[in-house]
Formats: sequence, structure tokens, C-alpha cells
Amino acid sequence: MSKSHSSGGSVEVDGATYDWHLQREPHQSDDEGWKGMTIALQQRDARREAWVEFPPPKRLLKGLPRGRLPLDDATITRCVRAALSAGWEPATRGKPVVFTVDADGN
Repeated sequence: MSKSHSSGGSVEVDGATYDWHLQREPHQSDDEGWKGMTIALQQRDARREAWVEFPPPKRLLKGLPRGRLPLDDATITRCVRAALSAGWEPATRGKPVVFTVDADGN
């Protein structure tokens, strides 16, 4: 899949299917300044979500027009792997676990 501005989809990582959707667009917070976009990941037929937070795009920090990072299957796959290696357990119950990644999803 080429880079796109889709807001959801699914990827297969190591034999498991993960659904994802855009949870939050980049926005400005009164307390913290610019915050990057957040995507929600969930292993298909599992209970616990992971929210992956990206840094704000540099163009926002420079005062340029809003926009978000393009998302493709490779980026989402890196996000899934990063969340799993950081301790996300999709089969457990509970509130979504929040992880921060770099602009490439690592």
C-alpha cells in the first residue's frame, strides 16, 4: 500500500491480524503545545487496545498548515511491533495501553 491518508485498516504481523484506526488527529493542547496523532491498534478477536502516539509533525512546530503523517502498512506494522516489544499484551483485559513512537513508528 502506498502512503495515504486513510483513517483505518488492518495489517498482518507474524501471523496475527491487527485492526487499526485513527484515534486523534494532531492538535494543539493548552497545557502541552502541539501533540501528534494517535492511532488505536487491536489484535483481531482480542480485548485490549494499544494507543500509539506519534510526535507532532515538524511543520506544525514551524507554524505551517495542519496535516498528519501519512500512514501505510509498513508504518502500522512497525507500530504493532514496537507496542508488542514494549510490553503490550493484546489478549489481556483493561484500559488501552499508551505507547510513544517516533515519526517512523519505531
